[in-house]
Amino acid sequence: MIQSPTAVALPTTPQDTGLDTELSIAQGPAAEPSSVFARFEEWARRAPQAPAVIDSTRTWTYQDLDAAASQVAAALGDRVRPGDLVGVCLDRSAALVVTAVALARIGAVYLPLGPRPGERRTQAVTEDLDVACLIGDPAVLPADHRGGQHTPLPLPTDGVNAPATAVAAFADAVRGTRRAPEGALYAVLTSGSTGRPKAVAVAEASLSVALDWYRAETGLAPGDRQSLLIGVAFDPHLLELWAALTSGAALVPAPDDTRWDSRVLTDWWRDSGLTHAVAATPTVEPLLDRPWPQGLELRHLVVGGDRMRRRPGTDVTATVHNAYGPAEATVLATAHTMRGTDPEAGDRTPPPIGTALPGVTLVVTDDEGRPLARGQEGELRVGGHCLALGYLDPELTARRFTPPPREPALPAIDRLYRTGDRVRMNADGSLDFLGRLDDQVKISGVRIEPVEVEAAFEQDVRVRTAVVTVLRDSSGHGRLVAHVRPADGAAPAPGELLDAVRSWLPEQAVPTAVRIVDGFPLDANGKVDRPALAALAAEASAAATPRTDAAEAPADADADDTATATELLVLTTVRDLLGRPGTGLGDHFTDAGGTSIIAARLLAALERETGVRLRAPELLRSTDLRAFAALIDHRRTPRPEGA
Repeated sequence: MIQSPTAVALPTTPQDTGLDTELSIAQGPAAEPSSVFARFEEWARRAPQAPAVIDSTRTWTYQDLDAAASQVAAALGDRVRPGDLVGVCLDRSAALVVTAVALARIGAVYLPLGPRPGERRTQAVTEDLDVACLIGDPAVLPADHRGGQHTPLPLPTDGVNAPATAVAAFADAVRGTRRAPEGALYAVLTSGSTGRPKAVAVAEASLSVALDWYRAETGLAPGDRQSLLIGVAFDPHLLELWAALTSGAALVPAPDDTRWDSRVLTDWWRDSGLTHAVAATPTVEPLLDRPWPQGLELRHLVVGGDRMRRRPGTDVTATVHNAYGPAEATVLATAHTMRGTDPEAGDRTPPPIGTALPGVTLVVTDDEGRPLARGQEGELRVGGHCLALGYLDPELTARRFTPPPREPALPAIDRLYRTGDRVRMNADGSLDFLGRLDDQVKISGVRIEPVEVEAAFEQDVRVRTAVVTVLRDSSGHGRLVAHVRPADGAAPAPGELLDAVRSWLPEQAVPTAVRIVDGFPLDANGKVDRPALAALAAEASAAATPRTDAAEAPADADADDTATATELLVLTTVRDLLGRPGTGLGDHFTDAGGTSIIAARLLAALERETGVRLRAPELLRSTDLRAFAALIDHRRTPRPEGA
């Protein structure tokens, strides 16, 4: 049964539960859900001339934003109705903000797909879900929507990440049957074990509770500037977007290169005068390994999406909130606050993921769902106002959202979400994150089902079977490796297979390497022995020592070229970060499997070795790694006097 957004308020402190305090049960302070959109409308009336969106070229006031959203809602007319799912294929921009407000005004369900959704992935979504239309540049939409009926939308086409044009595209093809449950404000895709993404729907009331915590904890208010940085396809961007719009603060959309380079990110924080930011943990980690940037107005930084491996140092001037929460618990369910003045500041040990937020109930259970004693390891189950309405697949909802334990009774809690995360509850009710209980993994802060990645490979007729494992380096960073058994008579190249799956998968889910295998090791039960397969991949990576020349370059490279010292540095660093010893100087970084997170680590490593600071666009614009190495040499070569 769906939990009512008007359920009885929970106790006022995490320990005031009336339950045996030795059990791993904790409840956050009381929470009272409210309306997100009504709070935005209130600010539009109270402060119409206050800035709502600021970027490098223009400022949109709350009055501008309100009027633009009304125009978009009018353009959609009766073709988009309350409760309809609308796929949004826009980047972090004023156009995205206007669209989100317009859909909330209509009562439609916002389904963010990102600015460049894979065509096959998007097509799978529209085949499964009853998506009324897709909003975005026609050039990025799937064929059915490119060729369907288009309604031009009066969205901003200037500013950061603005689309060249934007339409609402209605497909002539038969739509899927699954609709969002009544009362949903938005839905987001998460990795699906069936090989197709699954959608989880969230009510406005649930998001309002998270926003209330954010405002109270960070003091976000008129005059402040909030980042719009998180990738649009991931649910934390809704926290950023609506936190600002319900506080009278201004949103600042992030340029695309901020996600590739941590120094560019901090320069953007400084230049844009940001006071509040949300960022993925892997993006922030490199910042904690060097002196904290000076001259920042940043007061609060909320990080999450992956395990934090160390605490901020004493020089960090922002308050850092280590947040945890699956999409099924409306962005975040716990948080741990850290300041540079803390006695533990600078400790190179993982901080806890925190205590329960308002309206949240935490229970650590055994395999049977029984609460464990504090200090014991078990599965985290989450309940309370934070819970999503459920998946758009009722059967999946029934499996993952379960009744609470009979003993002890949990007041006002009628269901718990099984996170699949292994945790330990401490005496003060805080949680330590210990890992996953299932095959699901996190890569660059994004939850990924290896089965979904495997299914994407198996769509290719040249592939008989694919198995995906995770290869982790000494710092704990993971990358995916695909082990592919070709179909009879087929001999696909690894690069060709990677190109084929990019249209099915988000960036973080594309493996960095493909191993062509004749078969898979089996365990005693006759199943694929994934640990053994992962060990083989690790051994192959460790054994593949890079050569001291330009060997392993693509076939069209001159095999007789001798690599320079800088070329070797670039090549070995890229090979190490990607776990692909076959990468050559003739390869382009992204074609070799490079992602935004890996790019940030590459640029930081090269700066340490050479003293040359390069930016992500220079890496991406380089025709190949050899050209990128030449750019480094050019930058560190002293100019002759008078030149």
